[in-house]
Amino acid sequence: MFAKTVRLRLTLMYGGLFLLCGAGLLAGTYFPVRHQVTSSKVRMFELPQPPTPPAPLPSPPRQPFLEAAERALVADRENVLHQLLVQSVIALAIMMVLALALGSFVAGRILRRLHTITTTERDISATNLHRRLALPGPADELKQLGDTFDDLLSRLDASFQAQRQFVANASHELRTPLARQRAIAQVALDDPDATVESLRAAHERVLAAGTQQERLIEAMLTLTRGQAGLDVRHPFDLAEVVREVVGSRSSPVPIRTSVAECVVSGHRALAERLVVNLVDNAVRHNVDDGWVEVSCGAGVLTVSNTGPVVPADAVERLFQPFQRLGPARTGEGLGLGLSIVRAIATAHDATVEAVPRQEGGLVVTVTFAPPP
Repeated sequence: MFAKTVRLRLTLMYGGLFLLCGAGLLAGTYFPVRHQVTSSKVRMFELPQPPTPPAPLPSPPRQPFLEAAERALVADRENVLHQLLVQSVIALAIMMVLALALGSFVAGRILRRLHTITTTERDISATNLHRRLALPGPADELKQLGDTFDDLLSRLDASFQAQRQFVANASHELRTPLARQRAIAQVALDDPDATVESLRAAHERVLAAGTQQERLIEAMLTLTRGQAGLDVRHPFDLAEVVREVVGSRSSPVPIRTSVAECVVSGHRALAERLVVNLVDNAVRHNVDDGWVEVSCGAGVLTVSNTGPVVPADAVERLFQPFQRLGPARTGEGLGLGLSIVRAIATAHDATVEAVPRQEGGLVVTVTFAPPP
């Protein structure tokens, strides 16, 4: 039994179409010829008839050999038509076999690149996503399919690399406060002259390290939630969120706002976290006599700030988890602020663009999609 492969189905389809076309051509040729041949009567000769006979003349007796000759001609005509039909059917059958063979060959050539795709897919796993199909040939549908699969592999490879890097960085970041807590507790326990005050101070340092862990875990949960996307969206005024966030901040540098009604669709709590991270990032990475500007309107949120000079080629690194540019941008930050901003923006179908200021600092612009 033949496997029901695409090649077999294409071959049978080609053969079936050829059979229908051939049968139609045979019928369209044979029946008109038969009608044309059989519509005329076979006569050896006809007696001339007078134009106006005075009285009907009796038919002259026909000789037996003339009738036999006419019957022989009719039989020969039928035999020729029969031979024409038989030979046409035989030729159609031979051409049908050739059409099936040719259809199988053509289908195999067409599906060869598809076989390459399926074979490569079986070989690719999470450990070798760097492989690509790179299909040769013309830019047809199969080439587009191969290119689409290569793009998918590129995105999956980047995602896996980012996840591995995130897990490694998260493990390192979580290990640091844990090691600090253990060291503080061990020193306090090993001190034979420990007092209530020293134990209290050690306990407070342990609590501070635990607080840092909580902040880190909460930030990672927010990042994961933002990357998961939104199931339900509701319209809300982003300008109101900006006013609440800026009004609740006690900043060492002035925060100037310029907001107008800005209705967007999404998750209000996540959008609030986006604004909080942008404002806190602008305040944290600033200078003593600097400033922060927050503007909102027409679905666009812009946060500008003064601060250290940021190289243009290093801006993208700021949006990667646990990535910092150096001592000037470290401090108490966790290295997750802008990565959370990008994840939340992506969940809201928004775009994030960061441009370094020539004098120092950043201009971060978040453009939300218009609400439905």
